[in-house]
Amino acid sequence: MVGGGKHAARRTLAAFAGILLTVAACLPARADWRDDIGTFRIGIVAEPGGGNTVPGLARLTEAYTNALGMKVEFVVARDYAALIEAQASGRVQYAIYSALAYAAASERCGCVEPLVAPVDADGAVGIRSVLVTRDGKIPDLAAIAAHRIAVAPPDNVGGSLLPLAGLSAEGVKIARDSPFLTRAASATAAEAMLNDGEADGLFGWESAGADGQPRDSGGTVARLEAAGVPKTSLRVLWTSGLLRYGPHAVRSDLDPEAKRRLTVFLTNLKSLTPDVYDLLESTHSGGFALAEAKDYALAEAIVRGETVDRP
Repeated sequence: MVGGGKHAARRTLAAFAGILLTVAACLPARADWRDDIGTFRIGIVAEPGGGNTVPGLARLTEAYTNALGMKVEFVVARDYAALIEAQASGRVQYAIYSALAYAAASERCGCVEPLVAPVDADGAVGIRSVLVTRDGKIPDLAAIAAHRIAVAPPDNVGGSLLPLAGLSAEGVKIARDSPFLTRAASATAAEAMLNDGEADGLFGWESAGADGQPRDSGGTVARLEAAGVPKTSLRVLWTSGLLRYGPHAVRSDLDPEAKRRLTVFLTNLKSLTPDVYDLLESTHSGGFALAEAKDYALAEAIVRGETVDRP
């Protein structure tokens, strides 16, 4: 009797297992994140005069396709405003932004996050604004209101937007129409004003590394030296926080595996396939480094007071 009970129990378990297998076979397989997305779309802003074409598009598409293991398409936006709307609405999963455009996208929807940002060959990861004086004409930052300060056009990041946001955050009374600011037609014209004695100071820029130290990737002081101003006569009175170079950003709801694959692909791109890197990033030649949302806090401060649609 006992043995018969054991056999009956085994038959019941076998029957139950068979039912479970049948039910499982009838259920749809759990969709892979690639199936959920279908086609991975990358948004990029068209080069001026480039129309809807992207140099090396076929090569770039192939590289991203191999990295993600799925179909990839590039979507060329007419400007950053259009690119921001495309990512905010979910029409693109990935976008290549300037620092201010990324900040505007973050303000727009709170649905984006940076993965990586480019680096210069000398290790610079972004720019800072600087206030430069010549021959000691301005003794210190507190004295700027009593002097003539050359400033670049309103849309110039290092020579206008950064100093206005950075100094305001430090409690310095400054606005776009402050009487001590002398607006120049260009950054070059602002430099000429300091060189010619028409201004006592100048808002410019310098490149800097993640360690906060200045780098040699150009900058206002270097440009003034090249124009014949002795370096010993120049003094930097103030330096802003760091504005990181613009990131490659994804939607926050993108599957973690896709984010991981993209991050590995991008951070190794310069060393493994430099030709593809050069197609993707023509300005900063040092490769991609990891980026975080906090890297763009200063950009967000600028955007909160500006309408942004600029490269």
